Parts: sequence; structure tokens; C-alpha cells
Amino acid sequence: MPKHTRSSDGALTDASVLEHIRNLPHSRATYKQLVKELRLVGEDRSGLEQVLDRLCERGTLAELKSGHYIVVGVNPEYVAGRVSIHRDGYGFLIPDPGTENVQGDVFLPPPEAGKAMHGDRALVRIGRFDKDGRADGEIVRILRRAHITVVGEFRIRKRGNFVAPSDDRLQQWIEIPDGLEMPPNRQSVDRVGAEPRHINSVEDLDGMIVNVEILEFPEDGDNAVGRVIEALGYPEDFGIDVEIVIRKHHLPHQFPDETIEQAKRMSPAIDASEYARRRDFRDLDIVTIDGETARDFDDAVWLERLPNGHYALQVHIADVSHYVLPGTPIDREALNRGTSVYFPDRAVPMLPVELSTDICSLRPQQDRLVLSALLEIDRQGDTVSQEFTRGVIRSAERMTYTNVYRVLEGDPAMRERYQKLTDRFELMRELALLLNRKRSKRGSIDFDMPETNIELDMSGQMIGVTRAERNIAHRIIEEFMLAANEAVASHLEQAGIPALYRIHEKPDGKRVADFEEIAAHFGYSLGVGAIPVKRYPMVQKRRDGRKTRRDITMAQEIDISSRNYQRLIAKIAGKPEERILSYLMLRSLKQARYSNINEGHFALAASAYTHFTSPIRRYPDLVVHRVLSHYLDTQEALLDEHQLKEVGDDTSFTERRAADAERELIEQKKVKFMEERVGEHFDALIISTTKFGFFVELTDLFVEGLVPMETLQGDRFLYHENGRKVIGERSRKIYSIGDRVRVQLDRADTVERKLQFAVIDESGERRRKKKR
Repeated sequence: MPKHTRSSDGALTDASVLEHIRNLPHSRATYKQLVKELRLVGEDRSGLEQVLDRLCERGTLAELKSGHYIVVGVNPEYVAGRVSIHRDGYGFLIPDPGTENVQGDVFLPPPEAGKAMHGDRALVRIGRFDKDGRADGEIVRILRRAHITVVGEFRIRKRGNFVAPSDDRLQQWIEIPDGLEMPPNRQSVDRVGAEPRHINSVEDLDGMIVNVEILEFPEDGDNAVGRVIEALGYPEDFGIDVEIVIRKHHLPHQFPDETIEQAKRMSPAIDASEYARRRDFRDLDIVTIDGETARDFDDAVWLERLPNGHYALQVHIADVSHYVLPGTPIDREALNRGTSVYFPDRAVPMLPVELSTDICSLRPQQDRLVLSALLEIDRQGDTVSQEFTRGVIRSAERMTYTNVYRVLEGDPAMRERYQKLTDRFELMRELALLLNRKRSKRGSIDFDMPETNIELDMSGQMIGVTRAERNIAHRIIEEFMLAANEAVASHLEQAGIPALYRIHEKPDGKRVADFEEIAAHFGYSLGVGAIPVKRYPMVQKRRDGRKTRRDITMAQEIDISSRNYQRLIAKIAGKPEERILSYLMLRSLKQARYSNINEGHFALAASAYTHFTSPIRRYPDLVVHRVLSHYLDTQEALLDEHQLKEVGDDTSFTERRAADAERELIEQKKVKFMEERVGEHFDALIISTTKFGFFVELTDLFVEGLVPMETLQGDRFLYHENGRKVIGERSRKIYSIGDRVRVQLDRADTVERKLQFAVIDESGERRRKKKR
């Protein structure tokens, strides 16, 4: 048997078997073939079966009906990814990051989409390509189910009891067999401000929102089968929207008993031995700077000017790794959650509150353990020396962004209140602006995109939506955290230690080409020139057995840097089209993610970047703390590349899951807020056009909705795909991306979370359709 397929203890390794199959023709092999090629006998054969099972379970290998195992993402005939189902029944497979054999998403017609549920990870066989390299496919196997549970409305019908999923992308109702309707706890879930409802019969469940455990998954369009495990309440109940979103996105929200018990046993007291092995920073007037409502304080900062004119920046981060050890109940649940999730009226923390808001949180006037980045920065903004150490601090003040801003703006009361810190805050502003100029000079992209701030009343009802304020105090913390994250990443990379990086890859050619097409209508360009394309010969077998050959065209990797984006951002600054082009530029970029392979950070123009500064609310930061601490102690690696890849993949997923949940709840609250404003008029910006109308964003409220084609008055309007315009047949009236229009809110659908608008004329009236 080849030596490279065994570990040091003689066992087969997952990585080596995977690499062996990867190097075979078409990256596929059968079990018998592997036994023969690896010369396996006796127990080694069962060991191979276990390795193959693990690789298939992780989705790095897929077993076909033919008995062949293929390497996912390498074999050109197959692609793996996440299934996204449209409410109209068709779907797409969104390929895994790094997939090279397809351009964009793979279209799944309704019969194929019916084999999966939205969010499932699936293996798809490519059926055909169109001339642009877009692929159609058929689902071969579900690699991982996304929905072990489904939240929805319980409905009693003549043919049985069903649950209609709250997620309209889950097409099939879930059948609830007799005897499986009643939840174990016959009382609705306890929510602050809501009376629990007692459930005495199946009839009591009719119309209630329930959570269902899936017992049988749907196949070929059949209904799934499940049992009710929770009754949440009625759709109009207070706080039900948050409960639905939490379960719809499968956010872990109840800590297991063993996790709570471990957290309660932890003591905030620090041993004398711990003080002895750490550097003492308690005499320094270190401060935290956070939002008014923050309770989990991850980071604290301190700054002074050195005799040589350089800046001595200290960034102290809560040493969560001291308290949360690998493999413990708290650690397992933290990995499961991946990140804290923040809703307008509550948070779902990654760590139990005993840690997140107390023991680990850098609360003022209390001794706290930290992992510190000590940076010396010269007058050009370059880090000339860096040191990392364990420490203990005592925060001098719990500052807010608002109060620091008021100090720096010269507010007499604030300057008097914080007179001992005023000079230090002014020095922090000086360094933050220097670091920002340095980043800008190297090509870092800084989109000034507005973030929404949801305003709630005392009962949790939304009363307004405004642009979230950003001031110089936000910039100070942002720049200091960026500097610390880069310093840790470069330190670990230079040491040759396997680590977890925050990477942001270059945008792909197709998305850049799409942006360039729209930008050209405004007279702008990223300046990348012609997008290179490559033609691939493709032979397809028709149903009648005949073969057809044609070329497909795919956009290739382009020579683009963050400076291309930066220059365009500068050109459009202050122009009417700035908002829409910034929005479209942002959409052309890829999502940042976590990886064991350092590929740099495109948007930050950083050669190495990681997340180190928020271990209370992000699991990757906790892993980086462990890696760095272990290296400080032993000068050795803690985790191997395979372990780090798994953590990177898992936490990239949980990050997207949290972001999707946060975004959905905000959109729900926006629609609910707009429900009472039907008939009102608003200024809006056209942000995208389609064959069925165009989408607008309200200028003042940051709310989006659709203007359907059939509501456009005075002419027959058609969508022109080449120019992405909606044009009147006779009048030649044009609606384009970036146009400003006046609209009236016609409908607010709180069930489907959609807003529908109509364009009004200059007089404020909806023009009547001309008779033909």
C-alpha cells in the first residue's frame, strides 16, 4: 500500500484517499478499484469504507448509483452546491466556492427542484450548457438536508392535517399523521410580553404557528411527513415574527442544559497564578468604545505618542480562549452557532450570558483577561513593530460612539466629564485618519453605503426607519481593529503556522461584465477594458440519440484590482448616480469568507487578513486566539489545514445564515411598518429592471418594492434586455436603473413580505391608461 495513504499510526487518512481519487481519470473510482490500487487487505478494507463514508457525509465525495465515488467540484460532469428554490417551483444550484466547471448558477427545472428542499446541499449532473456557459442540471443526490425542522401554520383539512411552511420557497405542505399533531409541551412558547396559550386538542392548533420535525423528506413532488414539536402562537401574536425567523433559519437559540451548567460553574475570579503569567496593563486608562445598547465588550484600546513621534497602539481583546476550551459543552455550542445574531429587539448570543456579558466582557473598573496586540506605527501609517501577549486590564471607562464624537466635536460638558481622556481621544482621531489615508493609498475600497436603523417603541413595534449614524468614533474603532486583524494575520503567515484567514476573492468576469454594461449607460467604467472570454467545445446528446456540437462562451478571469473600484467611487462621489452605482458595484463583488488558505482580501487591498477582535460573538476569532496563543507558548501549530478548512466552511455558512435571518426580520418589520402608509407618495430610485417591472428603493426610508409592468400607465411598456430598460412602445418613455421617480404605495403584503408601488405623474395623480 502506498505510504502516503497512511497516517503516522498506520491508519488510512481522509485527505490521502481523497487526493488519490482526485488524481484518477475524471476524479472517480469504485470501492473495488480503490481496494486494488491501495492494496488493502483485512481490516484496511473496513477502514476504507469508514473513510469513504466520512468524505461523503462531509460532501467532499459523492457516491453515484453506479457505485462510483467522485470528487465534488473537480469532476467536470458534476457540481455540488446549495439549492435555491423559487416560489414558482423552479430552482438553482449555487455552486460551492471554488467551483470552476460552470459559469454562475445551475438552473433546475420544476421536476428537478421538486426533489429537494430550499437550502439543501445537493450533487447535480450537468445536463446542458447554453451559449453563455449557463448550465441546466438534474439532481443526482441530496448531500445534506437543510431542514430537519420546518416552521409554518397548522391547517386542518378534510384530507388530513398539514403545516404550510412560512418559507414560500418550501413548496410542499408537510403532512402530519394522526397522533403526531400535539407538541410534547402543550403550551405555546414563552415570549416576553405574550401570554402562553394552552393547547388541549388538535382543533386548538388550527391556524397556529408550529415547528415541525421532518420524519420523511419529499421525493418527486410528494409531501414531506412530520410531527409537531412546538406551538409558537398565532400569526398576530406579539414577538411571533422573531420566533418564526429564528426557526426558519435554524438558528440555535436554546442552550443545552450541559452548556448552561458549565457556564454557571464558571467564576469571574482570576487566580493569582494567572496574574503572574500575564502582562499587567491595569494602570493604563484603557477604554472600550461601543454603541449605547451594547453589553458584550470584546475590545478595548489605548494609544500614546512615543518620543520618536511614532504611535504606540494597544488593542486588547477579551481572552475568551482562556475560558472556552476546545471540546467542552460551551465550545461545541459556540461552533454550532458560529456567531451571535442581532435583531432589532433582541440578540441570540454565541456564548451564554454568564460569559458574553460578564466574565469575558471588558466591563469598566473590573479586572479582565485579554489577548493583546501591541503595535508601533510610524508617521506614514506603517506598522514598524508588533508584539502579541496575554494580559490583564481594567477598563477605565465604558465609552459610547456618541460621547466620544461629542468630545471630539468640542462639547463642553463632555470634555469636562472626560477631561483626563480628551487628549488621548484626539490622538486616536489623528491616528485613525492616518491609517485610513494609508489604506486608501494602497487601494482599499470604502463604500459609503447607508445602513438602516430600525426604531421601535416600548412594545417592540416599529415606528420608523432611519439611516444609521456613523461618525469619527466609529472610524477610530474600525481602523484600530483592522490594524490588529492585519497584524495577527501577517504574524501567523510569516511564522508559517496554519491559521484561519478572512479572505475576499477577486470578482469573477461575468459579474464585472454585467456591471460594466450598466455603468456604460451612465458614462462610467471600471477601466478594465474588454472582458476576456473563452470558447469551450460542448457535445450534447439529444433524446433521439443524435449528438450536437457547439461552443459555449465563458467570461474569464480578468486583470482587476481594488483600485479600479476605488477610482470609480471617487469619480461618482456626490453625483446623482452615486447611490445606484455604489449599490451595483457592491453586488459585483464576491462575499468574503473564512478559509485556511490565505488568498488576501480584495476589498481591503490586504495581502493577509483575519478576524481576531470579536471572539465573544464570532467563532473564527476564538479559533484564531487559540492558534495565536498556542504559538506564543510553543512556537508550534495547533490545528492542521484540514481542521481549519472544516471550521472555515462551517463558520462561513453560519455567518451567511445569521445575515439572512437579520435581513429577513428587518424586511418583515419594514413591510409591517408600511402597511399603514398605503396610498402615500414617496420619492424613489430605480435599482433594477426586469421583464415584469422594476424595483425601487424609497429615498428616505430605505424600503424596497416592485412597480409591476401592468401598472405603468399611458402606454404599453416592454422590457429591453440589451439595455436593461423598460420602454413605452409609442411614447418611447424610458425607465432605467438609476432613474428617480415618484411612486405611490399600492399594497403591503405582510404574508409574502412584499411592497407594490405605482408611478405617479408630476401632478401627483396616477395617469389613466389610454384606450387603444
